[in-house]
Amino acid sequence: MIVRDKLYIGGTWMTPSSSKLLEIRSPHDQSVLGAVAQAANADVDAAVAAARTAFDNGPWPHTIPEERQEIIRRYDALRAARADEIAAAISAENGSAGWFTKAGQPFLTRQVNAYLKAAEEFGWEEVVEPSDPTVAFDTIVRREAIGVVAAVIPWNSPFSAATAKLVPALLAGNTVVLKVSPENSLSMMLLADLWHEAGLPDGVLSILPADRETSEHLVSHPDVDKISFTGSTRAGRRIASIAGEHLKRVGLELGGKSAAIILADADLPAVMQGLRFGSLGNNGEACILQTRILAPRSRYDEVVAALKEMVESLKVGDPSEPDTFVGPMIRPDQQQRVIDYIKLGIAEGARLVTGGPEVPQSLEQGNYVTPTVFADVKNSMRIAQEEIFGPVLAVIAYDDEDEAVRIANDSDYGLSGGIWTTSPERALDMARRLRTGTVTLNGSPISFDGPFGGYKASGLGREYGQVGLTGYIEHKTVTRLR
Repeated sequence: MIVRDKLYIGGTWMTPSSSKLLEIRSPHDQSVLGAVAQAANADVDAAVAAARTAFDNGPWPHTIPEERQEIIRRYDALRAARADEIAAAISAENGSAGWFTKAGQPFLTRQVNAYLKAAEEFGWEEVVEPSDPTVAFDTIVRREAIGVVAAVIPWNSPFSAATAKLVPALLAGNTVVLKVSPENSLSMMLLADLWHEAGLPDGVLSILPADRETSEHLVSHPDVDKISFTGSTRAGRRIASIAGEHLKRVGLELGGKSAAIILADADLPAVMQGLRFGSLGNNGEACILQTRILAPRSRYDEVVAALKEMVESLKVGDPSEPDTFVGPMIRPDQQQRVIDYIKLGIAEGARLVTGGPEVPQSLEQGNYVTPTVFADVKNSMRIAQEEIFGPVLAVIAYDDEDEAVRIANDSDYGLSGGIWTTSPERALDMARRLRTGTVTLNGSPISFDGPFGGYKASGLGREYGQVGLTGYIEHKTVTRLR
């Protein structure tokens, strides 16, 4: 059992305000993995004070961009050297299958490299060519750090979420208090070790596992200048109201209920191979997953049969075993939430194709859910409109492509989506009509060079690449007479 009784505050391992430790239990069998200190309001105050001092008086905001970039490179090299250890820690805490956490490690480097490329090409200070050649002054645009950033991330993909916020915030010269979920207390202490070894100056970064009440204390703190949040839409609305009350800068990456549109000419075996990952990756606990499957009525039964076969082929079990595809839900309450949605789907009149509310045999000790497919789903049903955050798919029929677009857009969310067809131009034309922040064609991966984020209730602002970096800066205009 691992015990971490210190908190990482302002670059120093400090004794927390409370000596009570949180037991971290395996979602696979409820065994105790470790015990970790949790932050309280007093610890948040100390972290914000360190960040405020480091931003107002320290060297970090005034270092040249190249120096900040070098520390980011050093961090990622250190992380890559411990990739297997990190992947195993996340699997043990989250229940994420080992294939998923291992495959995610190279993607973290891609995230970092995309931000580094954006920073290298960024015009941190530039003279703007005048629109009126007769003016007698120069216009200089500076891009500067915002200040103290409160970054709040969820438990489902903790290193990816942390990378999406820490790297651009630090590249821009901000100081950061990263609030992580209690469930990720062990792996996030590894993250603190890595950033500490990378050599950030004192005060620049704190990493605090804490509960929801402590999170609210952090985001409402008067010395926080920007809030960057990834999590549920309900929590995002609360954070947006706090940001509005205090006029804090805010970025919100929230929930999704994305649609995979299968066109009539699609290669069905390729679709099924892609949906294994695009609809059921990370045990179904990911906001970008395409869990509404839109199938043409002419091939509806064929699609449903193929989904049934694919889902039933997936091994559910111990996430540490190499052939496991779907592991347990992270907590018992999350398991019960997903089971309740499966029962709701049955009550709503959807046809249960495979799966159901019963826990898989021999896995009763863990937080397991049987991967489930519903057919004959109407888009108005709650299982088609609400984010379940588990391995549950809803198959919806459509008659023509216009109806498919209407159904896909008929959602409070607009985070992601996918289109499957043998005609690239047809897919691109349809993608232009979808009201969603990201569209993948024929299973293409998401790009870290382009902006990522959502329309509608899926959030505010964007992450990744140059647009994501822009979310952590203020623009200053300086004019000078010639």
